[in-house]
Amino acid sequence: MSAQRSAFSAVLKDLPLPIIGAPLFIISTPVLVIAQCKAGVVGSMPALNARPASQLDDWLAEITETLAAHDATNPQQPAAPFAINQIVHKSNDRLDHDMAMCVKHKVPIVITSLGARTEINDAAHSYGGVVLHDVINNGFARKAIEKGADGLIAVAAGAGGHAGVKSPFALIAEIREWFDGPVALSGAIATGGAVLAAQAMGADFAYIGSAFIATDEARASEAYKQMIVASSSDDIVYSNLFTGVHGNYLKGSIRNAGLDPEALPTSNASAMNFGGESIKAWKDIWGSGQGIAAVRQVVPARVLIARLVAEYEQALIRLTAR
Repeated sequence: MSAQRSAFSAVLKDLPLPIIGAPLFIISTPVLVIAQCKAGVVGSMPALNARPASQLDDWLAEITETLAAHDATNPQQPAAPFAINQIVHKSNDRLDHDMAMCVKHKVPIVITSLGARTEINDAAHSYGGVVLHDVINNGFARKAIEKGADGLIAVAAGAGGHAGVKSPFALIAEIREWFDGPVALSGAIATGGAVLAAQAMGADFAYIGSAFIATDEARASEAYKQMIVASSSDDIVYSNLFTGVHGNYLKGSIRNAGLDPEALPTSNASAMNFGGESIKAWKDIWGSGQGIAAVRQVVPARVLIARLVAEYEQALIRLTAR
């Protein structure tokens, strides 16, 4: 077993299902993270969701203390560890502060995005934390591991928000040619069967985001949640108009903003102005992956996770019965 896999296995050894809840910009808060962890999957949130920056200290204390209390009263079913997502890009002027908070609270897993920096990985390793870096191709994957990441999140075609275009079959196969450490797969995963399929093709974990938007604990508007429930892969458009980086968005939210999702221009603008109103990704234009047809109602996170567990077990039975 590689050093990376051994370290990560120690952190995630008690997971009942190999799922990491993806960090959802604006949407994930301690309420959702705690619910995910208590139900047995890794809960995560972007550090930038805590605003002002000083709130992150309070939020990390809340998560850590609540999960510790849960474990004390539920020793047979301890909570899964949690993760904090850091945007490792020069535009993030909070990164040093937010990593200092992660070190202070010994965040078990740090998820890094939009850049790989050795000093961020070293900071997490200083207290025994592990780092997953999200990548959209094999070249970025190699760079992340070279700079000290412990594992990878392969963001394949169909993932919500900033997504790649690679088939998950191709991306996982290319990474597994040289890397035997922990890998999570992202891209249209919203059923237990898809979780098992991710493992079958070589991933260790499924990385699920969009399905958790339609949960009671998610800090999303009711309109956003209902649009997730009512939509399918046909209702997703891939565009770089809103942030300068290609991502998957709900067509309905684009129409509501007064735009035609079938005729979007290409742009590197971070915000577009129409009729004097600022239209921004995440707040007005809603991200979503292609797997949302499996999401049929808004439920508590624990109910969604119970469905995934049941579907995973059913998929295993079908597979072994053949």
